Amino acid sequence: MSAQRTFPLNAWYCFAWDCELKHELLARTICGIKMVFYRAENGDPVALQDACWHRLLPLSMGVLRGDEVQCKYHGIRYDARGRCSFMPSQETINPSAAVRAFPTIERHRFVWVWPGDPALADPALVPDLHWNHDPKWAGDGRTIHAACDYRLIVDNLMDLTHETFIHSSSIGNDAVAEAPFEVTHGDRTATVTRWMIDIEPPPFWGAQLGKPGNVDRWQIIRFEAPCTVAIDVGVAPTGTGAPQGDRSQGVSMVVVNTITPATDKTCHYFWANPRDYKIHEQRVTNEIRDAITRVFREDEIVVEAQQRAIDENPDHVFYNLNIDAGAMWARRQIDKLIAAEAGTADMARAPAR
Repeated sequence: MSAQRTFPLNAWYCFAWDCELKHELLARTICGIKMVFYRAENGDPVALQDACWHRLLPLSMGVLRGDEVQCKYHGIRYDARGRCSFMPSQETINPSAAVRAFPTIERHRFVWVWPGDPALADPALVPDLHWNHDPKWAGDGRTIHAACDYRLIVDNLMDLTHETFIHSSSIGNDAVAEAPFEVTHGDRTATVTRWMIDIEPPPFWGAQLGKPGNVDRWQIIRFEAPCTVAIDVGVAPTGTGAPQGDRSQGVSMVVVNTITPATDKTCHYFWANPRDYKIHEQRVTNEIRDAITRVFREDEIVVEAQQRAIDENPDHVFYNLNIDAGAMWARRQIDKLIAAEAGTADMARAPAR
């Protein structure tokens, strides 16, 4: 870990898909903290520090006994609140015997953890990714465990001009890099809006629309600090009213992305592609998921190569282009959250006067 933290702690971070979390131990590093997760017998998600109070053996190496985690080394047990409930060969339990428990919440097919101050864990701050479970939408996704700074993936998602060059055989063509765009921002958000009018559809979108002729294509990228990006995308036959708000002749998706830092140079990237057409056709869901998996693999190769180059050139100064405006605003929002936490910590350390 570097001296300067690259992520805020007071935020909800996705650590698993809902179907991934079971009544068994799951180890994952979140924001530099090794955690162990499981579902209690009533279905509630549990998150504990993955280190036994006694000798620091990872609790994820142990077993569940009911809703308690039993350390593999000496059998010490902890309940879902992280409190020790059993010590071998003694009746009195040391009152300091505990591991840290973290707030959790389940929403939008994801399970989230709050690694910071538990008193600040407001459920209202869970990013809105409702398309992922809305019955009017259908889709699926996967998880990428990427060897890069999570912010490189945010950069990638906030600037989709790269589709022209990285994804030319699927979702990209020259129109993406040539079209103008608009960038706006709020207190915790940044939005990049791009419309491509009367263009030839790229292969993926032509197949989804299933109609001949040129299209009007849109990409509306909304970032929510610290690391969630929802991208409203789609195409409609040119002249059918999509830019004015009538998308009834077209097809739409929301590309759901939430990226969780593991360390300064690794992250967990959860994504899905819910759509508003052919929502009862599982074949279409599988085909789109597999196609986007291939697309995102192309991105993964690029950002991991970028991370290696950054590590090899630590003094390199980066310059920004117009297309970086969305990513720059996203980084500012992240930096603002980190600075606010650092300011709070500085105030806490300051001597009383």
